[in-house]
Amino acid sequence: MGKTLAEKIFDAHLVDRPFGGTWVLRLDRVFCHEITTPVAITDLKSKNLDQVFEPSKIKAVIDHVSPAKDSKTAEQGKILRDWARRHGIEDFFDIGRNGVCHALFPEKGFVRPGHTVIMGDSHTCTHGAFGAFAAGVGTTDLEVGILKGVCAFKKPETLRVLLTGTLKPGVFAKDLILAVIARIGVAGATDRVMEFRGPVLDALSMEGRMTVCNMAVEAGATSGVCMPDKTTVEYLWPFIGPQGDKTYETKEAALADFRSWWSDDDAVYTGTIRVDCSALEPVATVGYKPDQVKPIRELRGTAVDQVYIGSCTNGRIEDLREAARVIQGKRVHPRVRAILAPATPAVYAQALQEGLIARFHEAGFCVTNPSCGACLGMSNGVLAQGEVCAATTNRNFYGRMGKGGMVHLMSPATAAATAIAGHIASPQDLP
Repeated sequence: MGKTLAEKIFDAHLVDRPFGGTWVLRLDRVFCHEITTPVAITDLKSKNLDQVFEPSKIKAVIDHVSPAKDSKTAEQGKILRDWARRHGIEDFFDIGRNGVCHALFPEKGFVRPGHTVIMGDSHTCTHGAFGAFAAGVGTTDLEVGILKGVCAFKKPETLRVLLTGTLKPGVFAKDLILAVIARIGVAGATDRVMEFRGPVLDALSMEGRMTVCNMAVEAGATSGVCMPDKTTVEYLWPFIGPQGDKTYETKEAALADFRSWWSDDDAVYTGTIRVDCSALEPVATVGYKPDQVKPIRELRGTAVDQVYIGSCTNGRIEDLREAARVIQGKRVHPRVRAILAPATPAVYAQALQEGLIARFHEAGFCVTNPSCGACLGMSNGVLAQGEVCAATTNRNFYGRMGKGGMVHLMSPATAAATAIAGHIASPQDLP
């Protein structure tokens, strides 16, 4: 009987099976940020266990409130900063070098096919786009990961999502994953790995694949994964080739190794969801659950107070390019405040070089530094009671971006069109 990608990773990283279906896995990476990690650090210190299993495998960043907005968030940053210095964690990204974790860490080449990755953040599933098993964990598991370099999991079943057909112009990875979540529901992949396959997935860039895997957790999944292929090799080549760590001499050798992680043809799945992507159209969420989704054509005219383009879901250079095409030569509607947060300094620099930042400024956008702040209602774009935001983020829970606020999730192109129109609209609706 064949194995899925997730099963192969579990087998390769197995340390122990202490009881029942529990698998203790060796970790390749432990990612940390200043919101969840300080709790773990403080608890470990209180137990006289202020240690790390291997500094080179720990990557840390201050990104959720960047820079600090008050004394509490400053203290959280200080705890993480001091801890990183104390233990010689070289890959610590402080203010000025930081970026949104799930954009920054892949950009630095820290995630590889076959890796096991944990972080105290639910959208750690993003890194499955590289053919890794990446999962968000709670404080206790994070502490054990930091201390011992292992984590216990129930071995998940895999739900295969076959993406067939071709995407129409104006339909993007964000529309695709929202459509999938709408179909299976917020609990449709609970305790499973969502394995994204098919010609539509194959045609996506790594940025698009990260967008898709990023929101697997919104369907209840432990992780989302893609098969690592030529696109993966090209993205990682600066890090794994002769100019990087010299893991591979040729791209062909890298691809052959990556393919060893692919799910076998006779692997067993808990189920298969088939999506004809040729029928998809631009969509957005309504209500307060990610599976409450409607076509943009049904939402035209819905007023918004704020538009936000950024986050670990859609703050990469590809996203900024799509939004910039929409706003070219246009101005943000006077009743809308529009905010752009490039996900990393490198994305910001690339957008600046390409003239995109100037275009956003000319259109009337507020361009901020990389930060997660607005996405979870902490800084850089918090909503007031009763306000509505069109956002490229990943959650539309009640009060997510501010107490009493409403969030409509959508693609960067749709968000940009909405900023110009002053209400939910698609690029095709603009004059």
